[in-house]
Amino acid sequence: MSTPKRVIALGFFDGVHKGHGALLRTVAQAADRLGSMPCAFTFDRSPTAAITGQTIPLLSSVEDRVWLMRRYYGIEEVIVAPFDGMQKMDWQDFVSEYLQKELGCVHVVAGHDFHFGYMGKGNPQRLQEKCRELGMGCDIIQKVEQDGITISSTYIRTLIAQGEMERANQFLGHPHTLTNRVAHGKKIGTTTLGFPTVNLLIPQGVIVPAYGVYATRVWFDGQCRCAVTNVGVRPTVEDNDGHVTVEGFILDFDGDLYGHEIRMEFYKYLRPEQKFASMQALADEIRHNAQQTRDYFRQLT
Repeated sequence: MSTPKRVIALGFFDGVHKGHGALLRTVAQAADRLGSMPCAFTFDRSPTAAITGQTIPLLSSVEDRVWLMRRYYGIEEVIVAPFDGMQKMDWQDFVSEYLQKELGCVHVVAGHDFHFGYMGKGNPQRLQEKCRELGMGCDIIQKVEQDGITISSTYIRTLIAQGEMERANQFLGHPHTLTNRVAHGKKIGTTTLGFPTVNLLIPQGVIVPAYGVYATRVWFDGQCRCAVTNVGVRPTVEDNDGHVTVEGFILDFDGDLYGHEIRMEFYKYLRPEQKFASMQALADEIRHNAQQTRDYFRQLT
């Protein structure tokens, strides 16, 4: 069985923001022109974190990165490679042996600051020269700016950590997304507050948005519902154990979603997390937040 021809975008693609989008759109266009499969190559973990030993929270899990590239940019295949193995590979072997021979790459797209191979010796200029030597196409995409600011995962990470979700989404080009299976909660939402809830655990290594309440959308079983989502430690709940929770109060829905996969999209920061004098006061505020959420999404349509 012959290896399919691939056009491949190279990068880590954390968050799959508009800067990444410039690479991915170029891949889609080249693949269409060459009759090839539009693909992306990424790593299983952050190269920067692996090399420096720093803890760098990610904007998206591997699964969300794959979904975002497929959903927004028409990437048909995402190759997730182990960074530990790839960082020891000679940069020339990466291009000739891995990309061209093993993956059948006919055209490659990378960013202006992309480094690869052992000790990061591969760079955009060397990539172009090697591709030319091998008869492969190569596009190098320059930095993408918005409002005079270079779009980067680092900048977007800062915005999300500060709760500036609407601005973060402008730089992402799509809503900040969190996907996971619904975990067991303490059923306080349903039994005490009168709102069905979904409790999501933030995947290990993924950034925790600023504590507070957000207008969100949740996708499950082919449905989409608006939700009021609290990120934080639920200070009003007496038996709170201090763990960070992502708890969505789903509007206009009645059902049990435990064990279902939920995709949550964050749109707007409504208020900081706060301790209320009673559960009734909390329930009243959630109803107010629910109306804010309805109004927000109504004006979007």
